[in-house]
Amino acid sequence: MSSNKIYKVVVVGLGKRGMHHAKFFKANPRFELAGICGRNTAKVAKAAADLGVTRTSTDPAALSREIRPDVFCFCTPPSVRVDLINVGIQSGAKLIAYEKPMALSMREAIEIREAVQSAGVKTVVSHQHRYGQHYRRVKELVASGAIGRVHTVYGHSVGWMLQILTHLADYMRWYNDNQPAEWVMAQAAGRGKLVDNHPSPDYIAGFIQFANGVRGVVECGAGAPDVPEVDYWWRKNRIGAQGTEGFAEVLTGGGWRAITRDQKGVISGEGCMNYDLDMPPYIEDIARWLDDDNAVHPCNGDSAYQGFEIMMALVRSAIQRGQVRLPLGPAEPELEALSRVLPNTPVLYSTEANRESYGS
Repeated sequence: MSSNKIYKVVVVGLGKRGMHHAKFFKANPRFELAGICGRNTAKVAKAAADLGVTRTSTDPAALSREIRPDVFCFCTPPSVRVDLINVGIQSGAKLIAYEKPMALSMREAIEIREAVQSAGVKTVVSHQHRYGQHYRRVKELVASGAIGRVHTVYGHSVGWMLQILTHLADYMRWYNDNQPAEWVMAQAAGRGKLVDNHPSPDYIAGFIQFANGVRGVVECGAGAPDVPEVDYWWRKNRIGAQGTEGFAEVLTGGGWRAITRDQKGVISGEGCMNYDLDMPPYIEDIARWLDDDNAVHPCNGDSAYQGFEIMMALVRSAIQRGQVRLPLGPAEPELEALSRVLPNTPVLYSTEANRESYGS
């Protein structure tokens, strides 16, 4: 289904990611950047001048009531997810696009999912790395059967959990055909990042059992393996799949590589996280989904919910010291509960390079 309809957008939050969204909505002819909003009046004024937008505010609810956008987009710290989801619903938006992680607790994630489903509002969560050519090449190799029957998917990063594990879980699930998780088991260490605006243990590692028998292995934080091929911590992520006849993996900042059934030795290719390349198709797929209910966005909120649920199950496992079965129900906020049981001992780094990347 094609359409020439132009969709009105409001963008709330004018930091780095908010400006990425505003810039690429503005550049796409299917959208009108109708208004922008931020807490800092000077930053709002500068963004308005840079983007050529005349309707601005420091009050997202007031701005969205005035504009009645088709798309309500917000890129803010995770502490205000539920409030802004409700602003988007009350604005009458057809789609809410927002930054990962989708919540700070399972209880919040459930509240968000129930609210948008009840209102009939579509949601998209920013797992836009999957548009990278290197991520897509790994997906193609895995889906083609070139590495045989997949038995393991994995992801690790030196970044901390609420910053990065939401990405790892999303792409691991993608490489495993979005299979649901049945149970997890995990352990965590380190209290330093619990005070971050993306509060997390310094290190968490665990196993995920998927419904199709594939095992997931994930590590995130200061104790995770380094990715020495990549220079900057945000890009030091390795995600991939192992099969009966080979493997294929992506490095967020360092291309892809694989050994397949039909190749002799390692094959590889280029690629690096690049917003200028990843954001345009991410935005275009929002227009497609607004046009056609069947053209579901790859970064849809239901998929993000499943990845977030895996992450919170890993935290619950670290708290309970045992296996945790999915799906999860509401409970005490996981990070608050974790803060009471984590020991006060410092986390052990895997390499000195990890310590430097982690900012210690």
